[in-house]
Amino acid sequence: MNRFTFRKLYTGSNPNIIGARRKISESSIHTANSNSIFRKLISGLRDKSISTFQTRSATSMVVNFEDSSKVQKNEVDHIHMLNANYDNYDGVIVDIKENMDEDIFTTLLQTSISQWRQQGKKGVWLKLSLELVSLVKPAVKEGFWYHHAEPTYLMLVYWIPKTNHTLPSNASHRVGVAAFVVNSKGEILVVQEKSGVFKGTGVWKLPTGSVEEGEDICTAASREVKEEAGIDTEFVEVLAFRQSHMSFFSKSDLMFVCMLKPTSFEIEKQDSEIEAAKWMPIEEYANQPFVKNRKSFEYVAKICIERKDNKYVGFTALSTATATSLKNSYLYSHHQEE
Repeated sequence: MNRFTFRKLYTGSNPNIIGARRKISESSIHTANSNSIFRKLISGLRDKSISTFQTRSATSMVVNFEDSSKVQKNEVDHIHMLNANYDNYDGVIVDIKENMDEDIFTTLLQTSISQWRQQGKKGVWLKLSLELVSLVKPAVKEGFWYHHAEPTYLMLVYWIPKTNHTLPSNASHRVGVAAFVVNSKGEILVVQEKSGVFKGTGVWKLPTGSVEEGEDICTAASREVKEEAGIDTEFVEVLAFRQSHMSFFSKSDLMFVCMLKPTSFEIEKQDSEIEAAKWMPIEEYANQPFVKNRKSFEYVAKICIERKDNKYVGFTALSTATATSLKNSYLYSHHQEE
């Protein structure tokens, strides 16, 4: 860079040199004395150019040094941290989707936690995509622990303050539905299952299933009936629900008994899970030894009979919205809109 600048200054950018050359050329000076004068002129201009170059070079060095100092200062001021979002509870949410070196990750994690501590943050949620299993070990070494896992990611958590953490636990309950589908003849839809605890028992039971993530109870009940027996239905109300514990990998279980009105009647059973399906008089269902000998099943059967005879009122689904957003949800209640 400096050689180029000097060369440009000496040969092309000094008008004194160009003017001197033009003057010499026009005067046709060929004597030795004239050549001596020319050499002195050139020498003087060269010295002046060199002096100018040295001054500019020194100035350039100062500027470069100052710029370098600024870069170093900026590097000190700018602290590299993991990208994160903050929640409403002084929590930090880190969602890593691209792989990185374990040592770099550890350094960024340590630096980030230090900064978050100064900012008064509390819980850290670290979400790692399925492919980033190599980052689990260094995270655990820094004090993170497992919170939950889904098919596409793993969630780890960390508590910054030196106090007992208040992070919410992973989902504690599994939610299920049992469908009481009764036609105008007083018959209910029942099935026999190919697997599970009812396999090979000959017990006729209500269609049941699990509520999927993001699915409403009323929607899940109709879906399960359609899947198991091919019957279309309309949700009427929730008749009752029961809670049990230690039922699925130590999780608790909520089962909602829902009354549905059939809008189709021809059964098309699901071959993969259902051994048989049919319409059965509700009294016949209630008189099965299995039902009579198990209190929870007996209670449900009695409630269903009372509801069929209009001696019982369940909870209807009132469309509403959640308290923190405009997302649609349902409130199950006896309340009736006027």
